[in-house]
Amino acid sequence: MSKVLSALSVSVDGYITGREPGPGRGLGDGGVLFDWYGDGDTPSKVFDGFRLSAESVRVFDELAASVGVVISGRNTYDDSGWSAGGKPHPLAPLVVLSHRPAPAAWPEQTFVSTGIEEAIAVAREQAGGKDVALQGGGVVTEALKAGLVDELILHQVPILLGGGRPYFQALPDHIALELVEVVPAPGVTHLHYRVVR
Repeated sequence: MSKVLSALSVSVDGYITGREPGPGRGLGDGGVLFDWYGDGDTPSKVFDGFRLSAESVRVFDELAASVGVVISGRNTYDDSGWSAGGKPHPLAPLVVLSHRPAPAAWPEQTFVSTGIEEAIAVAREQAGGKDVALQGGGVVTEALKAGLVDELILHQVPILLGGGRPYFQALPDHIALELVEVVPAPGVTHLHYRVVR
């Protein structure tokens, strides 16, 4: 069975966007959390145009190749400009969890309004046995609350942003994690955790 995971860039103080993300402004602060996607010498085999460090490309491409569908929250969807038909992964369709209707019908986008459980069920059907990746703090938090997350990968960038959207929102109880791997790389440290159930 496919895994449900989240693998996001995050500042040391826990933000997955900079200050004032939004339509036309992207994910805020000039995208500083994503500089590591292009500051290396090794091209990604999955994402055209990405040039990562040798340390990062192994982690990044292994994860990217495992993903069959991405689930995004509506804020991430709008901020990233995917309403124009884009998607965060070149090979994986996008499922958007939103109570607001889709701004347009795009062939590789599915909108779900009935909750995280249904969004993950729809994504698993589309994933063809591959993993389901979660994007957006609200989506990740709701999936954690529902006990549906298997792994968390934090691509921790050595910066304190002081504001933005947090990776995790309030949880009703603590969630134990087991450290699987730590990969230090130029401009980022990859922290891979398994959710303990």
